[in-house]
Amino acid sequence: MGKTLFGLLGLVVGFIGGAVIGGSLLGGAATGVGVATGLSAGICSTVTAAMEEGLLTEEQVAQVLARAATDLGGMAEAGELVGSTADCERVMQELTAAASN
Repeated sequence: MGKTLFGLLGLVVGFIGGAVIGGSLLGGAATGVGVATGLSAGICSTVTAAMEEGLLTEEQVAQVLARAATDLGGMAEAGELVGSTADCERVMQELTAAASN
């Protein structure tokens, strides 16, 4: 009886500990994805508006996006942020599609 109770107690403690630690890891990963998506959406909205207002050309947009990626340095891994107007169009289409669902 003692071994069974000890085993069940270990199982419950392990389950709770795994849920807490695993939940934190999943929450951190989800937060990172949310930040990257929000940052890309903000950059794209601003860049698109600047292009439509005639404040920036496509070449200037490419220069600004490259500088922003450089300034962020280690905060964002390559591929997470937009790097061109084509990337911006893709991101905005994905966000529009997600919002309509």
